[in-house]
Amino acid sequence: MSLVLDPAAQDLLFREAHTANAFTAEPVTDEQVQAIYDLVKFGPTAFNQTPLRITLVRSAEARERLVPLMAEGNQAKTATAPLVAILSADNEFHEELPTLFPAFPQAKDVFFGERPVRESAARMNAALQAAYFIVGVRAAGLAAGPMTGFDHEGVRKEFLDDDHTPLMIVNIGKPGENASYPRSPRLAYDEVVTTV
Repeated sequence: MSLVLDPAAQDLLFREAHTANAFTAEPVTDEQVQAIYDLVKFGPTAFNQTPLRITLVRSAEARERLVPLMAEGNQAKTATAPLVAILSADNEFHEELPTLFPAFPQAKDVFFGERPVRESAARMNAALQAAYFIVGVRAAGLAAGPMTGFDHEGVRKEFLDDDHTPLMIVNIGKPGENASYPRSPRLAYDEVVTTV
């Protein structure tokens, strides 16, 4: 059985896509980011909680605040990427549940009344949405360079608040010269899938 998705789209989203470490100077527009979000917002999360929050780092001043918080190996590429997105989990996502999950608006209090439960759910579901976001960036013909090598608490203090947990930082743009490393190996189907 083959996939329904066109092979060229499969290549764009997965087989030929790589994590980018270098980008051209071509800007990433607000319209492109809006189109990415308008696509990936349909990816499923538990209770439709959609806890991902995206902070776009565009200004030179914000970039100067962010770069020192990156791990040393991530600083230069973050300094030069056309656009940088801080992806975080909103730990107060439950406030939106009566609107986002109208089939059971009581879920807000029944399941997510306690902060530790919300933080765990927000982290897992926002990470799922972050994966959708990366695929959406690729669908826009751009490359993503997701990174977790940064001072998480520093980024939270500098750009977010106590209700948001930074998950990853994603450099975004058209891939530049020698933008990625050769493809690393992947596990085979029978190494990952077990039938019981």
